[in-house]
Amino acid sequence: MTAPVVDAAARTVTHAGKTFIMRPLAEDTFTMLIDGIPVGRAVYTFGAANAVPETDSTLTEDELYPVAEAWFAATIVDEE
Repeated sequence: MTAPVVDAAARTVTHAGKTFIMRPLAEDTFTMLIDGIPVGRAVYTFGAANAVPETDSTLTEDELYPVAEAWFAATIVDEE
């Protein structure tokens, strides 16, 4: 399996043949969409990425986590 590819300027992450659009909800919270349909949330808390699937999503947390982790690794600036 290949690593997720982040395009921060376009706010997308490509992984496992899918392109996720990252729509901001708050500073460290994003809705992950595929073809305009929300499939999960990416949340950065306590220094770690987390992924939560939407209720009606067919994707699992395990499938969404690499997307969230790659997104925050590419976009969160370490403030230390």
